[in-house]
Amino acid sequence: MNHINILWVDDEIDLLKPHILFLEQKQYKVTTCQSGTEALEIIDDSSFDIVFLDENMPGLTGLETLNEIKAKRPNIPVVMITKSEEEYIMEEAIGNKIADYLIKPVNPNQILLSIKKNLDHSRLVSERTTSNYQQEFRKIAMDMAMVNSFEDWAELYRKLLYWELQLDDIEDVGMTEILESQKSEANTQFGKFIEKNYESWFDSPEDAPVMSHTLFKEKVVPELSKDQPTLLVVVDNLRYDQWQSFEPVINNYYKKLTEIPYYSILPTATQYARNALFSGLMPLEMEKLFPQYWKNDNDEGGKNLYEAEFLQAQLKRLGLRDLKVEYHKITNLKNGKKIAETFKSQKDNDLTVIVYNFVDMLSHSKTEMEVVKELASNDKAYRSLTLSWFKNSPLLEIIQQAQTLGFKLIITTDHGTINVKNPSKVIGDRDTSLNLRYKTGRSLTYQDRDVMAVKNPKDIHLPSMSMNSSFVFAKDDLFLAYPNNYNHYVSYYRNTYQHGGISLEEMVIPFVVMLPRQK
Repeated sequence: MNHINILWVDDEIDLLKPHILFLEQKQYKVTTCQSGTEALEIIDDSSFDIVFLDENMPGLTGLETLNEIKAKRPNIPVVMITKSEEEYIMEEAIGNKIADYLIKPVNPNQILLSIKKNLDHSRLVSERTTSNYQQEFRKIAMDMAMVNSFEDWAELYRKLLYWELQLDDIEDVGMTEILESQKSEANTQFGKFIEKNYESWFDSPEDAPVMSHTLFKEKVVPELSKDQPTLLVVVDNLRYDQWQSFEPVINNYYKKLTEIPYYSILPTATQYARNALFSGLMPLEMEKLFPQYWKNDNDEGGKNLYEAEFLQAQLKRLGLRDLKVEYHKITNLKNGKKIAETFKSQKDNDLTVIVYNFVDMLSHSKTEMEVVKELASNDKAYRSLTLSWFKNSPLLEIIQQAQTLGFKLIITTDHGTINVKNPSKVIGDRDTSLNLRYKTGRSLTYQDRDVMAVKNPKDIHLPSMSMNSSFVFAKDDLFLAYPNNYNHYVSYYRNTYQHGGISLEEMVIPFVVMLPRQK
């Protein structure tokens, strides 16, 4: 049964008997009347899903009736039917937000199509999306068994995200659950892949993906030129799906030149990954060459205070000391507005770097603020929140200014985040680091299957906090919890966004180059 109620208003309704019978055979319920006045009375007393309205009627005209219907029931779709093709009638009707426009004589199939278009559209899209994903599901499952390179993993992850975003638009809980389990399975396999291959990427860099410490040299530098200023925006903590959610907004001002997924180093945490991005070095090398800038987990003070200095040192090392470069870090709204207002002053730079800390603030505050926890209870909500922020942020104003001034735009991030669901017990001494997705310290005890453990941090170019320090990185959607005060801790952090460990969401992240659209 359709359970759809149709109101059909036409002064020659008797001539439409065949159409009405046709609809009734299709299980639609049709109420008829012969004037606008009658229609308005009926609408007061009954509820309809759609109205078919003749334009040319004695008494109240179709357009007048349309205005009255919209005043009473603004959300009801109204389909205008008319003999006349006069432009002013069409314009008037369209201006009044009609749902569709049909020219007499209409045949029953046109009416049916109009109903489907207006009332069944979301269901039809939903069914098509669901059936397409069901076909793709089997292919993804087969691909997952075969994936054996960092390129394949990045490709598979983006395919899963494509379907996740498609399913966002339809309310099919069953399909979303299937996709969630497929993502979870992918992360389990990805964890094994990283465990097996990560260390070897440092032994033979030619077989490694672009990573935090090689991104600037390999991907940013080739884009720099004296002929066009470049704006490099590093949005802290930006997952690939969050980038995809606000990309359409940026497309109004910029067109994409290239997009590649690149890999964050481990730990997928700001002090490691973002310092590596700006210095062009792994943390072990930073500690050796720049002890004055590098801080380990348990050192006092801010861990990302010297990104500008790291960047200058890297530019010098790459023989680019004659570039005019400015670096800005935005950590609050006031900061952001100030840069947006004065952005014109950047136009003579060859490279303007902006680190935007918003997503980081949001995901950290999620653990602190119940409100944000409510607003970002899952990945779909988190994307939606990011999009809402971006549309109203100084960052969008900065990007608009950059377009006007002809800047090339590069957008990237340092690492992503994952919604953690399950605890895994870990024990360490009081000097053990505090992060929930990785731990570094002496004599750590942990559940082997839940983590990738690195006994000698030098093997993956990380410094040791002390003799015998090791690193463990959480896999899947786990977070590391101490046994003391365990239940409180677990309920507090479950279903929050964390980073530092091994997952597709944290490690596979976007690097995008865009050119300004011509005004």
